[in-house]
Amino acid sequence: MPHASHTPRGVYLITPDEPDTARLLARVRPLLAGATWLQYRNKAVDAATAREQAHALQALCAEAGVPLIVNDDAALAAEVGAAGVHLGEDDGDIAAARALLGPGAIIGASCYDQLELAQRAVAAGASYVAFGAFFPSRSKATPRRAQPQLLRDAAALGVPRVAIGGLAVDNIAPLVEAGADLVAVISGVFAAEDPVAALRAYQACFV
Repeated sequence: MPHASHTPRGVYLITPDEPDTARLLARVRPLLAGATWLQYRNKAVDAATAREQAHALQALCAEAGVPLIVNDDAALAAEVGAAGVHLGEDDGDIAAARALLGPGAIIGASCYDQLELAQRAVAAGASYVAFGAFFPSRSKATPRRAQPQLLRDAAALGVPRVAIGGLAVDNIAPLVEAGADLVAVISGVFAAEDPVAALRAYQACFV
């Protein structure tokens, strides 16, 4: 939780665009033992399916003791009782999300390659800041490229720092060294031949 004395560390797992809810749950379930946080993100389904998937994932996460964070939709996060919401640059107001979800919610902000965005997000009530893309990503176009130094510069903000964008087991060591508390991963785990082993390999970078 954002106000806990220890900072969350490890893999911030983000769901793939999986239209079949049963299949999504089957893909996520074995990974929850190794994930620090789970973000529900699905750009390929309608609102009704998104609600169904978010409710189902929240039940799964509650059972596993893993915080569920909903991408882009504070109202949906509130409806399913998720731990929080992640907001991109155009996804709504951090202060409004904080008012809706309460003081204990985890509220994250995409800050791309800009420390100033991160400063504004934390001032508005964000619990963590996400920077990236550090590398070309398989899940979306990434015109903005962040540098490891940004993670060092953001230490003064006093919130967890998330690195995102094309992160592979063999390229995250410099980011962890620069201060990334969490690495956000979609295809690096879900597209792997053995997702559980892939997740373990990412987590091992934090030892």
